[in-house]
Amino acid sequence: MKFEKEMKLIRKGVEEIITEDELIKKFKKSDETGKPLRIKYGIDPTGFDVHIGHLVPIRKMRDFQDIGHTGVIIIGDFTAQIGDPSGKDETRPHLTAEQVKKNAGKYMEQLYTVLDKSKTEVRWQTEWFGNMSMKDVIKLMGKFTLAQFMAHDTFRKRFENGLPLGMHELMYPILQSYDSVAIEADVELGATEQKFNILAGRDMQRYFGQPEQVAVLSPILMGTDGKEKMSKSLNNYIAVFDSPKDKYGKTMSIPDELIVNYFNYATKFTSEEIDKIIIQLKNNEINPKKIKQRLAREIVALYHGEKAAMEAEKEFNLIFSKKEIPDEMPEFKIKNGAFKLTEILFESGSCSSGSEARRMIKQNAVSIDGEKVKDIFQEISNECIIKVGKRRFLKVVK
Repeated sequence: MKFEKEMKLIRKGVEEIITEDELIKKFKKSDETGKPLRIKYGIDPTGFDVHIGHLVPIRKMRDFQDIGHTGVIIIGDFTAQIGDPSGKDETRPHLTAEQVKKNAGKYMEQLYTVLDKSKTEVRWQTEWFGNMSMKDVIKLMGKFTLAQFMAHDTFRKRFENGLPLGMHELMYPILQSYDSVAIEADVELGATEQKFNILAGRDMQRYFGQPEQVAVLSPILMGTDGKEKMSKSLNNYIAVFDSPKDKYGKTMSIPDELIVNYFNYATKFTSEEIDKIIIQLKNNEINPKKIKQRLAREIVALYHGEKAAMEAEKEFNLIFSKKEIPDEMPEFKIKNGAFKLTEILFESGSCSSGSEARRMIKQNAVSIDGEKVKDIFQEISNECIIKVGKRRFLKVVK
């Protein structure tokens, strides 16, 4: 088959393609016309912390870019003020336009750690929704039936469980599907939990006489605990903004059964390279720790370079293999008097917020000079060494 190489690349780490035949036809048309395919991915910048689980479909967009196609990131500055109900049991709080703009800037900064900026087009929903009339909106709503939306697993469960389900939330898939019409998407990327919305985009394009986009659905990356999907609230995530040593250490903490999963969805390793790793693990040819170290180096190198990856590994081995405190660590200077531990953790950057500091203490993940801290109101007045989680150290000095 002429496009077997391209299809092999796109299939890697993908749960489902709807449909493969259509994608091959699109590749053929692109080859004949010289016009790149338009690969859509939408973000709702309700926040700006991106973890490597969020980047699974973004890596797939980079695969498309590497074979000559255009990535189109849609900033949901309109839908972010509604809130995507997918997988949620309650509605999201509304955001201001200014909050959305600020979050979007930081969000894109992180996406560009993966994407080719020269082959990325950024569009804002207000380009097409900003001037829409009520008549236009009602016409869009008329393209779908209530029965279709009640087939949506999240909508149905919320309704059956008597949980709030605002009429504005039913608009979310309609608006997202019209995005595909507005930018004339050839392919839309997303997690498997976004299948309903992406297929709605195919329907909307058909209603407007456009060729239907192909849905390329990626699985959800499991968190470092191996139990739940990656999530900041569960503290089982690897953030793009994490330091090299934190990325390395968090990767080393994953259960062995997740090694192949992470190679598949969080690295650039080819299918052939991953097949070799699977055989090595299955036949006990190599200690899983060695393979996990390779994985950790790869993940760090993707964001920070090979040198940072080697330095992170060296420090990890120093701390965890020799059980030593690192020679160098950040310092936080205090004056005379007592200071709240939570404030020190936040102001030093050891924790991203006061709430994270409190959460880490409650999870018995903070120690002072080797002693676990149990009191979230703990105060510090003397010099000491604070350890947060397994990898973060802070020296308090006067």
